Amino acid sequence: MVRIHFTGDLAAFEGSAWTDRYVKLVFGDVAELARGGRPTLRTYTAVAPDVAAGTLSIDFVVHGDEGIAGPWAAAAQPGDSIHVRGPGGAYAPDPAADWHLLAGDEAAIPAIRQALAALPADAQGYVVLQVDAASYQQEVATPAGVELTWLHRTDPAHPSLADAVRALPWREGRVHAFVHGEGQAVMKEIRPYLVSERGVPRDDVSISAYWKQGRTEERFREWKAALAAEEDAR
Repeated sequence: MVRIHFTGDLAAFEGSAWTDRYVKLVFGDVAELARGGRPTLRTYTAVAPDVAAGTLSIDFVVHGDEGIAGPWAAAAQPGDSIHVRGPGGAYAPDPAADWHLLAGDEAAIPAIRQALAALPADAQGYVVLQVDAASYQQEVATPAGVELTWLHRTDPAHPSLADAVRALPWREGRVHAFVHGEGQAVMKEIRPYLVSERGVPRDDVSISAYWKQGRTEERFREWKAALAAEEDAR
């Protein structure tokens, strides 16, 4: 994981209270983009945007030389620049909920960390985070009443993200859930469990895929579009 600190005009963030705020980084030759060329976009959570100071940070998951954004982040130097679009966002933890469920993988940790920071000190609930191994765990602060579980993909004794969420004792009262990460786990496994089996109202669930195993972001968008069309046809 590589964290890059940015400075720029953050006026568009003014008044935004979403904890899952995100921006789209624009990769491509500046001259070509100016001539109307098609940019390559990558979406990332905006960490701690400060409108007055004009600063924000972005955490990048780097897989060696794979991809576009990861290698760019690994090689970035002070003074480098990049175009940014946004922000977007749609979730912040509801302080009126009886308890909270936050689950995801590396891609969701920045947004989940910001959601936890926004929770009241007496908040109750669960956080389930999946990374490759113990060495990839990060500092994640939680209120005393929020139980944090780390899962390691490379440990055969650890359950999958979906199985771990299913195994959590279900609490009484209204839950507000934020579940984001790999598409199969989030959309095909956890969402049906929460919405269909547990009957959580859709307005109380922020759930979406941030990526899909084995797909670039372009092919991931195709997968999301196909999933949306499939659900609209039902």
